[in-house]
Amino acid sequence: MTVTIKDIAKKVGVNPSTVSRVINGTASISNETKEKIYATMKEMDYYPNSLARSLVNGSTFTIGLVMDAGNRDAFSNAFFIQSVSAIETVSQERGYNLLITSDKNLENENAVKHLVLEHKVDGVILPISSMTKKLVEFFLNNETPFVIMGEPEEKQPEVCWVDMDNEQGGSLAVTHLLDCGYKHPVLLVESQEEMFEKKRILGFQRELERRKMFENREDIVECGKQGKQVSAWVSKLLRGEVSGDSIICTNNIVAYHVLQELKKGGKKIPEDIGVMTFDNYPLAEYMEPALTVVDVNTYMLGEEAAIVLFDKIKQVEKKEKNILIPTKIMKRKSTQKGG
Repeated sequence: MTVTIKDIAKKVGVNPSTVSRVINGTASISNETKEKIYATMKEMDYYPNSLARSLVNGSTFTIGLVMDAGNRDAFSNAFFIQSVSAIETVSQERGYNLLITSDKNLENENAVKHLVLEHKVDGVILPISSMTKKLVEFFLNNETPFVIMGEPEEKQPEVCWVDMDNEQGGSLAVTHLLDCGYKHPVLLVESQEEMFEKKRILGFQRELERRKMFENREDIVECGKQGKQVSAWVSKLLRGEVSGDSIICTNNIVAYHVLQELKKGGKKIPEDIGVMTFDNYPLAEYMEPALTVVDVNTYMLGEEAAIVLFDKIKQVEKKEKNILIPTKIMKRKSTQKGG
């Protein structure tokens, strides 16, 4: 027989209305009573009717996460997976489901808008790559709670965003290399147009300027995403056409190509040249030598984005939130110049 709220209430020794209020979160109930009810629900294999909950609360108990449809690698991206895992965990803790959609147009209408207009979600987490002025205006006009994952180029006071502190990361990388005895760090980025890359460049440059060491914009190298471009720059370094005794790579893939080319050129790491990278995953600790990294905690990025979104959904506080998550250095062999 199907277990009902009355069955749960009878076993716990409370009124059915108390069980209902705990399930729907519509009243203040003691933690002890809540725990008893949840334990009994689990024991009796009871699952609340999500449609009934929605009708009672006017809530879908679902949040949406937008995928960057233009990024074919996004679903296999280790950082995306970590963020999604965190968002899913926070959602489950709050009794919500997570619905993932793409930002690809559906019959000339944005799929994200359909979720909102058809009342399928209570709020949306949006990656910076999918953010447009029209979409932001749509959310604001429809009073839809939303959070941006990534720092927008143009700030709006009513728009919440969460990002890693990439400027701090650029500064930490420079400080670490100089502390290790290197004299001339170089920063390799894929593109100087991306906001997170701009922030890393800013941190790199400001730290060198603070130490009166920044002399050459050529120490900031745009290498693109292809290994050939990285190889071409390293070849120039080996021939003495450009200078530098330590290299900060924007990600693991760039770092891999740098290591390969330096080894081909007979350079010893870290004795001749130090190498470090942003992001610990997925390869840094498994390379030879193991790479020092500026650790970017993308699990925390997803976690904070979800927490901010639920605060907006529940109207916990009206003050808008913009959060920068600190980075940290994980020291490994690739920069241990002194042995």
